[in-house]
Amino acid sequence: MAGSTLAEDAHHRARRWDVLVLGGALPGLVAAIRLGMAGLRVLVAEEEAAAQAPDLSRDPFFLSGGGSKSLLGACLQALGIPMLDRHRFEVDPIAYQVLLPEARVEVGGTAATAAELVAWGLAKPKGAREIVRALEAASEAECEAMREAPIIRRGALRSLPRTAGAGRSRRHPRGLPDSVARPSPELAPFFEAQVHALSGLGERTPSPEARARLLGSGLEGGAAFSEPGASLRGLLRRRIETLHGEFRTIGCPFEIIELGDHPGIARIGPEDFWLGRAMLVNAPTSLVARALEGWDRKPPAYLEGPVPRYRKLSLYLRAQRDVVPEALARRAILVGDPAAPIVGTNAIALAVHPSERGDLFAEVVASAFVEDDPAKLAESVPRIEEAVKRLMPFSEGRISRSPSPTLPLWDDDTALPAPQAGDGWPGEVEIRTPGRRPVYLLRREGVAGLGPEGDLLLGWRAGDAIRAELS
Repeated sequence: MAGSTLAEDAHHRARRWDVLVLGGALPGLVAAIRLGMAGLRVLVAEEEAAAQAPDLSRDPFFLSGGGSKSLLGACLQALGIPMLDRHRFEVDPIAYQVLLPEARVEVGGTAATAAELVAWGLAKPKGAREIVRALEAASEAECEAMREAPIIRRGALRSLPRTAGAGRSRRHPRGLPDSVARPSPELAPFFEAQVHALSGLGERTPSPEARARLLGSGLEGGAAFSEPGASLRGLLRRRIETLHGEFRTIGCPFEIIELGDHPGIARIGPEDFWLGRAMLVNAPTSLVARALEGWDRKPPAYLEGPVPRYRKLSLYLRAQRDVVPEALARRAILVGDPAAPIVGTNAIALAVHPSERGDLFAEVVASAFVEDDPAKLAESVPRIEEAVKRLMPFSEGRISRSPSPTLPLWDDDTALPAPQAGDGWPGEVEIRTPGRRPVYLLRREGVAGLGPEGDLLLGWRAGDAIRAELS
């Protein structure tokens, strides 16, 4: 039945919405809000294994800014997130730390970051100031480009703020400044670790333009939740529910179908159809296709695409608060060996969150991009855990790891295929499938080089495009 046109019969119940969002990744949640704000009925269908994973382990490692002048703040305000919820974000002047064997560099603010580079012997004073200022200008140039890009203009995100240095950045060429594109041996691992942790790509280096924005975003500080258990995903889910959107889980095999002109899925076992006037595939298309294999018909051709070779492996740890070093920032990027390639467990992203068990505990999420191979994943778990424990002296018996959740089969926002040559920012992202069928694809790899900002913009663009077509 995959991709076929069916007639409704007595053996199947059809449930209908305006839009069916297949998968729970961040862009689809943003799109669902935009659709709900237009009065459309939306169902977000998640794989059971993905829905059961802790929100903190699925949230982005780093969110830049958070105030009303940041892209994140502008999006949350325009999405109608209540002010009380937006105020749960604390704007942290320290974006994150880059932890090298011989240095602990705090990133946040141009002057402060330059001073850190000098203090740890990674650059001379004049060189450090020039590097950071050039990176700030390059990042601002990318922000201007975002405002003018079709992904923004078509989505009418008019509240996207202008940066304070926007006039100056117009004179800066696009891409990386030479001092960052060809850094000294001391600075190279410092930059590479940030790009690796922030981009969401496990194997391919983002474009120079995307790297400029990623590296410059940390100079704006970071956004973090001050309340235990709070998460960006949680905020977006609650907003969808206030707009009468629904969430349902899929714990059985299914096929993609068309009933009349309405696309959707047929669940095998419950024997029912979930249909929409439009469907948004919010998961890696090749993984969805793989989940559909073995049934009567081949998966739809629009699901063809590269298979992710890497996934973000996250460990959820609970630590007694007094074993977490006081000097450790809320977010840190831990580099094991600066002389080795900055890949796999040689670059671990660490996020420390307040615990719902009280001030005596902290929730720690440690993650790394690892080859999507069972043996590689299994051997990486103790490496990540051991690296965290080495960072926290006297933690023996005072830090515990939660059992690893079941890996999703298709609804996997931790696995992104590498963009094809020429794809990705600053190129345009195509979301409409060929032909007349109202099916849209959220190919996150096309904006993955921009990290969470790319996810926000992609979801906004998709929501407004579908809304325009259905109105």
